[in-house]
Amino acid sequence: MKKIGFFLAFACISLIAVGQQKPTELDKSPMDMSYWPDNYPLLKMSGKAKDQPIARIIYGRPVKNGRTIFGGIIKYNELWRLGANEATELEIFSPVKIANKIIPKGRYTLFCVPSENRWTIIVSKDNFCWGSFTYDTRKDVVRADVKPETTDEIVETFTIYFNENGGKANLVMLWDNQRAELPMTLVTTKK
Repeated sequence: MKKIGFFLAFACISLIAVGQQKPTELDKSPMDMSYWPDNYPLLKMSGKAKDQPIARIIYGRPVKNGRTIFGGIIKYNELWRLGANEATELEIFSPVKIANKIIPKGRYTLFCVPSENRWTIIVSKDNFCWGSFTYDTRKDVVRADVKPETTDEIVETFTIYFNENGGKANLVMLWDNQRAELPMTLVTTKK
């Protein structure tokens, strides 16, 4: 009988403790997702899409908030996670070519080393990392240099999307007054 009483007391205390837990706060840099082809989930639901997209990117969206971004909080010539919080994740569902290298289907992370005149975009097979703190050059799959453009429009929230054209797409990265594009080509196999 003592065992049952002890168990019931323990169960009640556990339920009270669980009831006191608060949900996590809304992150200041929420996650977002973009597909190649654009609007893939809607196309899939309406029956207008293939079985899988070509690629998907998941990234954290930091906000400018009046700060100097490039050359400020994002230091030139230093590794950046290409977003906020977790490292940006690129999932490839069909092989693509980046900087003349075929990237097989799989899950990768993206990093960037920005400078005033060039961004080096790094595709890495180091998955599930927070930020760029555990970055390992030995896990690089490809590095591609792209030229950033200065734009007239200020983009307040970091944005990544695929700008597609047939079997090609540019992975467009926008923040503050900077725009950079990483060209990608779908690799087709002969049947």
